[in-house]
Amino acid sequence: MTKLIKTWSSCPEDEDSMTKEHAWIWQAMIGAVPIGLKDRVLDIGCNQGGFLRMLHDTVSFAEGVGVDLATQRVALAEAHKGDRKLRYLATDQLSDAGTGFDVAFSHEVIYLIGDLADHARQVFEILRPGGAYYAVTCCHRDNPLWATWRPGIEVVSNVPVPDHSVGDIATAFRDAGFDVAINRFLADTFIPTAPPSEYFPSDLERLDVYTNWKLMFRMTRPA
Repeated sequence: MTKLIKTWSSCPEDEDSMTKEHAWIWQAMIGAVPIGLKDRVLDIGCNQGGFLRMLHDTVSFAEGVGVDLATQRVALAEAHKGDRKLRYLATDQLSDAGTGFDVAFSHEVIYLIGDLADHARQVFEILRPGGAYYAVTCCHRDNPLWATWRPGIEVVSNVPVPDHSVGDIATAFRDAGFDVAINRFLADTFIPTAPPSEYFPSDLERLDVYTNWKLMFRMTRPA
């Protein structure tokens, strides 16, 4: 069993900036996934709850639940939800959120999960037959910049940082019984530019990562 933590990063201020930095990607995720009025939605690794709030404010669905290992982040998610009918909980067991979900999401979470087989098993158990899990990440071994990113992430991460490949993720979910599909979901999206950083030395490298290596996995539990 994974132990709960207070924050994902030893620099919590980095996490505080995620809502602004990730907003355009969350919007693309929402646009890429069909959500129905009666759907129950689970956000895995919800952090401060920004994605689920955006989803709630964009489309209508029956229930939204966010789960995360980081207790302080979950407390912030609860504090920021306002009158939205959402709930958040700190847990390492997805079943604590319930079962029978129609759709599950994660954004830049799956790369930090050490035991992919256990994660796939848990997701299979909480989805209804025909339900789907959409996991988005560019943090994987096939991304040419990952070898540069990983050591820096390890320095600040409060959990170990695995070294998964695209194939590792897909295989774990196929072995758990899922039908697995993948797309380069930002391939046709305008990518915001920014000054050079430790993650993106140039705009061209930023463009390459987001259009070629930012992947959306769709794991569907057979009906």
